[in-house]
Amino acid sequence: MAVLGGFALLLAGCEGSTAHDGDNPQPVSPAWQELTLPAPPGPPGRLLLRDAVACAGRWYVVGGVADAAGATRPAAWTSGDGTSWSAVPIAADSFYGKQNVLYAVGCRDGVAAVVGAKVGGAHGYPRVSTWRQRDDGALVEVAASFETYGGPTAINVARLAGGPAGWLIVGNRSSGAAAWVSPDAADFVLIEGAPELASDTRGVSWAFDAVAGAGGWLAVGGVLPAGRIDRDPAVWTSADGRSWRRTTLPGSADHEELQRVVLAGDTAVAVGLRGRTFGTWRQSPGGDWVAAGGFGALGAGGVPSVSSLGAAGGRLVAAVSDGARHSLWTSSDLGGSWHEVVPATGLPAGADRDVSVLAVGERWWLAVDDGSRSGFWWAPAGPAPG
Repeated sequence: MAVLGGFALLLAGCEGSTAHDGDNPQPVSPAWQELTLPAPPGPPGRLLLRDAVACAGRWYVVGGVADAAGATRPAAWTSGDGTSWSAVPIAADSFYGKQNVLYAVGCRDGVAAVVGAKVGGAHGYPRVSTWRQRDDGALVEVAASFETYGGPTAINVARLAGGPAGWLIVGNRSSGAAAWVSPDAADFVLIEGAPELASDTRGVSWAFDAVAGAGGWLAVGGVLPAGRIDRDPAVWTSADGRSWRRTTLPGSADHEELQRVVLAGDTAVAVGLRGRTFGTWRQSPGGDWVAAGGFGALGAGGVPSVSSLGAAGGRLVAAVSDGARHSLWTSSDLGGSWHEVVPATGLPAGADRDVSVLAVGERWWLAVDDGSRSGFWWAPAGPAPG
């Protein structure tokens, strides 16, 4: 058995039963209260909300502003209590950086780092920028060569996590899963084609998300084995973000992949696709990865996804899309069973429609962009469902 801090990797079978939405007819109904995000400096426009994070007593929400003609600029907000919010100053330098929509935010010791992008150029690819937070609180665009996030081998830049070792971004290149590492978010180094992380003779790898643990980094995603058309779930561990170890979890004839991961206390929990439902996987006390409960159902059209996942106070809260609409779900047993959550507003899915959830202590936050307006709410998590 290989152990990396809190992450120990062994293959294991299924644990417990699969609980679907039909098994729990009574949804959880939080008392949502709408919050006000002040208009950022600059011309008026529609707020775009994409991601939220909190750590060390500091909350962040990131996104952008779009004017009536569709032109965008980056925007972010911060709070010291999760209730009263202020706009974060933005210092953009590049042509595309000034048009970024910030879509992924990480937090370390109360300080944020952010990934943003704007589609542009001759080929219409996302032009990615990263952003670090100065001592005065402003988010500053980090200069990087085009090939760091783009270039002929670029596929996507997915998620960002902060931890004791610094910062990690995960995404994908034509060689498979990839990572970017930095001690201070001021300069990220691309880790491309790394053994175990990248694709190899065992299959084509794809990374979706990552989280920091006491002993390093945990990334999640899937592997498409040679000769197959469906992925198997996979996890990767690394002490430094440069050298990785892959473990492919037991799969089936269905498409299975891990799309979001969090630490619920000391337990790593991931949520992703499991055939025609959403599924949960978690690390057992002995270090094995086991398949836990399933929930929801995928629609007939659109692209299903896990949009967001949070954990606090012994509860998980997830936002998922079946391809046509988003829905919210919560679990109080590390993903063994799930209950649907009544949202504060309608949750359509599709292009330019995003839902993000955040859990801190006994409170939840919900950010929704339905493609025409954005809203932001908080609610007490309330008692765990029976």
